Amino acid sequence: MVLIVVAALLLGVLAGFLILAPRDRKSGHTEKAQSDLNDNKEPKTYNKTEVLLHNKRTDCWIIIKNKVYDITSYVEEHPGGDAILAHAGDDSTEGFFGPQHATRVFDMIEDFYIGDLKH
Repeated sequence: MVLIVVAALLLGVLAGFLILAPRDRKSGHTEKAQSDLNDNKEPKTYNKTEVLLHNKRTDCWIIIKNKVYDITSYVEEHPGGDAILAHAGDDSTEGFFGPQHATRVFDMIEDFYIGDLKH
């Protein structure tokens, strides 16, 4: 009996989410689908001076292989603690590809990509 009640509650929550999820009124697509279409534009470019301004725990950008990443939201979650701040606002390529990182970081980092470094 308890299992049936729990299952019914879960189904209710899922149904509510599907009904209340934001939608584009014209096409019926969710906002996420629409934002994915906008992501196909040219990446933004930053120069080294711009990246250097983002060099603290509460505003942290890094460069990895000439790509710029805003990792501010990840700083507190970093398993290596403050080691992530060693190259805040600077090039972190060498540290990123160090032996301490599992291969999953190579997929994870793309979530933080904001643009390319201008040469």
